[in-house]
Order: sequence, then C-alpha cells, then structure tokens
Amino acid sequence: MTRRARCCCGRLAISVAGEPVLNALCHCDDCRRRTGSAFGWSAYFRDDQVVGVEGAAFEYAVPVATPQVRRFCGDCGSTLFWSTGNFPGHTGVAGGAFLDPPLSEPTAAYRAAKRCAWLTLPAAWPQHP
Repeated sequence: MTRRARCCCGRLAISVAGEPVLNALCHCDDCRRRTGSAFGWSAYFRDDQVVGVEGAAFEYAVPVATPQVRRFCGDCGSTLFWSTGNFPGHTGVAGGAFLDPPLSEPTAAYRAAKRCAWLTLPAAWPQHP
C-alpha cells in the first residue's frame, strides 16, 4: 500500500510505501511546539519506503544536540516530514497528515512523563519515559 500525506494547502506531499516502522505519540516539548497540540503524532518510515515528494519543501535545522531537520510547506507552513539523529535512516511524517487512507491507531507513547495530566491513553500502549 502506498500512502500520501499532504500539508494544509495541499502543495506539499510525501508518499510512502508500506506500514510505518513506528507509529506513536510524543509528548516532548519539541513535538508539542511543532504541532501546537498536547502531543505530536509521528509515523516513521525507513528512508527506502519514501517513494516521492511533490512540491517544494523548505527546511529548518532545529538547533538541538541531536540533529533534526524539518521539512515544511513554504505556503501554509505545515511541518510535514523530518529526519532526526534519534532515528537515523528513517523519515518521520506527521501522522494526522495521512487522510486517504488514514494511518491506523498509534501503538505507543514517548516522553510520557511530559504528558498533559488531563490526557489519558489506552492502557495497552507502552509508555516510554
């Protein structure tokens, strides 16, 4: 199966083949700021699963100890995909940007110690500190 994720305006898209290696929520400060939400929903695919990018992706190198480069739409500003030194050889994609077909439910939560107190998660999900 090939899936396509798009930015808000639709001018930037990434297509990936198969299922993500990791489909999870992250509650770290960086993901919360990136999304403006209580968490980031990230799906990581091996770099060889990326089958195409449509449109012009602008890049932002996040000034942190572990390298991270975000790719975003220059028109609407949506951060759509990224690479990180924490998961080399993989491309992270914003989970909510897959609409047709959508991704399946995430299966884990990372940086759970930073989770907003009002947010509950399924008991079956592993929660990594």
